[in-house]
Amino acid sequence: MDQSGAIMANVKVSLEQQGLNLKRETVSDGDGHFIFTDVSPGPFQITFTNTGFASLQISGVLHPGESYVVPQIAMAVAQANVDVQVTLPLEQVAEDELKVEEKQRVLGFIPNFYVSYLPNAVALPTKLKFQLAWKSVIDPVSFAITGAVAGVQQAENDFAGYGQGAAGYARRYGAAYGDLVSGTFIGGAILPSLLHQDPRYFYKGTGSAKSRLLYAIAMSVVCKGDNGRWQPNYSGIIGGLAAGGISNLYYPAQSRNGLSLTFENALIGIGGSAASNVIQEFIVRRFTPHLPGQEPARP
Repeated sequence: MDQSGAIMANVKVSLEQQGLNLKRETVSDGDGHFIFTDVSPGPFQITFTNTGFASLQISGVLHPGESYVVPQIAMAVAQANVDVQVTLPLEQVAEDELKVEEKQRVLGFIPNFYVSYLPNAVALPTKLKFQLAWKSVIDPVSFAITGAVAGVQQAENDFAGYGQGAAGYARRYGAAYGDLVSGTFIGGAILPSLLHQDPRYFYKGTGSAKSRLLYAIAMSVVCKGDNGRWQPNYSGIIGGLAAGGISNLYYPAQSRNGLSLTFENALIGIGGSAASNVIQEFIVRRFTPHLPGQEPARP
């Protein structure tokens, strides 16, 4: 019967006995009864199955000459098994992936944030593009590198209009940091948000050395769109021109040269990007800890 006490007919009843390679089956009648005859003495197991109910098993021992009466059986309704697939919103996935990227540092201290080692990484929403740009420009290493650049410029008397001494160094430092901030935000956040492009370099890591080299160079003028498709890197190219144009506002007048300096800085930026990509593709990965797959799995 079921758990409410209702009689259950046509329940499948299976009998198995230890040491006997034999399985006997029958079904319950309209009164819920069943019977097996000519059963060999010894241990046995009876299994009850019926659609919509949980299977039930009982065991016992039949002695010689005994008629064994099975106690009343109450079958429970089977529990419904429902497969539930939980997926995180894409923005949450992108944020989790970016947290890993923000830990990427060459030799453990040089920022390597704008590289994704996940070929199918989720596109960054606007908020995260600006977050990545901000984290890049305020990183202590960025300040240190800017200081080194300004020091080299001062030693070689580049942009002589800035003069020498502490004041000249401060002007050069301000100009170099201005280049960093404008280039990072325009080419890495503002234009990528407006044009729906991803400012990161996507590590290839497979194929021949030649194919990887050509890929790395091409990525200086090609990027992945937020739709996952490859497209001209308008953000990087236009961003370089815009940053070069802005630099005319604070470089010494004799060093501006109108559009010449703007295009010169843009071309240098593209060439530098190509060289950086090649280094990323072949060298940087092995010196960068905390890559995807090295972090504990997300619960």
